[in-house]
Amino acid sequence: MFSGDHPDVATSLNNLAALYYSQEKYTKAEPLSFEALGMYKRLFSGDHPKIANNLNNLATLYYSQEKYTESEPLYIESLEMYKRLFSGDHPTMANSLNNLAALYYSQGRYSEANPFYIEALKMKKRLLGDDYFKFSY
Repeated sequence: MFSGDHPDVATSLNNLAALYYSQEKYTKAEPLSFEALGMYKRLFSGDHPKIANNLNNLATLYYSQEKYTESEPLYIESLEMYKRLFSGDHPTMANSLNNLAALYYSQGRYSEANPFYIEALKMKKRLLGDDYFKFSY
């Protein structure tokens, strides 16, 4: 049995928060997400993919509830951390760019959303290849 902070406990908290999120039980998901984030921050000093992922998850939780002012700084912090963690193109960073763009788009902040959508698309094209994006009708 674990006592204190442990990565597996933080992951379990995050997974339970994700389950509640998928059931739209946001008030149950939020404290678990915060607890997992706090534990990850205590376990891993500085930048870490688990911290960036949890920040993104918490931002998405707020986004789903249209709590945009709470969501935006978390998406930004997550994206900045991914940029420090991954040099060059990475699928997780492309998704993070897209998430921030979607947040701006949903608020009608189109000029702010546009560069993030473009950067995410370019990155996904580099990662997946142009053939992936060809449509046939």
